[in-house]
Amino acid sequence: MMQKISILGSTGSVGASTLAVIREHPTAFQVFALAGGANVATMLQQCVEFKPQFACMADPSAALQLRTRLRNLRVSTEVLSGSEASCQLAAAEQATVVVAAIVGTAGLAPTLAAVRAGKRILLANKESLVTCGGLFLDAARRSGSRILPIDSEHNAIFQCLPSELQCELGHRDLAPYGIANLVLTGSGGPFRNLPMDALDRVTPQQACAHPVWSMGRKISVDSATMMNKGLEYIEARWLFNASADQIQVLLHPQSIVHSMVSYVDGSFIAQMGAPDMRTSIAYGLAHPNRIKLSSPNFDFTQKPLEFLHPDPHRYPCLFLAIEALSQGQVATTALNAANEISVAAFLDSSIKFTDIAKINRRVSQGISAAEPLNIDDVMEIDLRARRLALHVLAQGSF
Repeated sequence: MMQKISILGSTGSVGASTLAVIREHPTAFQVFALAGGANVATMLQQCVEFKPQFACMADPSAALQLRTRLRNLRVSTEVLSGSEASCQLAAAEQATVVVAAIVGTAGLAPTLAAVRAGKRILLANKESLVTCGGLFLDAARRSGSRILPIDSEHNAIFQCLPSELQCELGHRDLAPYGIANLVLTGSGGPFRNLPMDALDRVTPQQACAHPVWSMGRKISVDSATMMNKGLEYIEARWLFNASADQIQVLLHPQSIVHSMVSYVDGSFIAQMGAPDMRTSIAYGLAHPNRIKLSSPNFDFTQKPLEFLHPDPHRYPCLFLAIEALSQGQVATTALNAANEISVAAFLDSSIKFTDIAKINRRVSQGISAAEPLNIDDVMEIDLRARRLALHVLAQGSF
């Protein structure tokens, strides 16, 4: 039976990789809806090729441009705009699978709409769990929504778990299944061996030149600071119902072992492969089956595998995230919001690379509030944190 797919964030790297998998299996998957931000050129190409029933742009002027250009090309895709429209498409009855890949808190509302509608969700939006972990998983349990992580690290852990845990993510204890630890691996980014005193002079272009993965600018910077691994640490706590002492982070520069699960008998089960997002996406789309991809086989004789402990002085953002998790979802939400502001400022060359962690620390420690009970509470904490981050930036003293 052909599955109809809605992709939230289709113009980003995860969205493009998802479409690449669908392109290889046109008889198994059909694109129902695409949602993006303001990238008209990319969305136009996607609509022309995949002919979705709907396309949604976050920016109204971008939606108008897209609508006009599709009409001129006689493509019948209906174009919508705005957050409410993306939420409606996420919950639409026709879609059987929703790929949640919108970057940032902009992805919260449509992802939660898909959860409440009971969809099968391929989750790549970190913020859904970083800011709303408990709320998100409770909503999934009530609606019967099935969550399959497609970030390479969480997908790797998912593949290494017993099937019973795969079916009830976030709701079962790990210990009765003999699980000792979840081991998240990260490359360490482009500055893993750079002298510490040179970090404050690196440029946005250098930070975005990831040595292994091909990613967007924001997540590339997060990889360089290892904030991405910190956010994944927070995600893993919620997604796999893991305690802090059940999660470990290791540097693995080759990015071949995407993550591991250690068991109480001393066994380690790892998921390995070339650093290609299509692998985890294909697994999510086809689960519990597997589908063939055109990616080449990996030659294990070409690279030795090494693992290292991350240095807290080189990667303070990682340890800020671990600390925030122990404090609750106010702290993790504030940290995530601060990081979006500080990374944007770095990419704009307004601050130094090393200032990212300083701003993040100031903001995450400067917000106090009751733990959020709903998404409105989360968005209020997020807004307060962004305002504080902008204030700290304006002051210029970190």
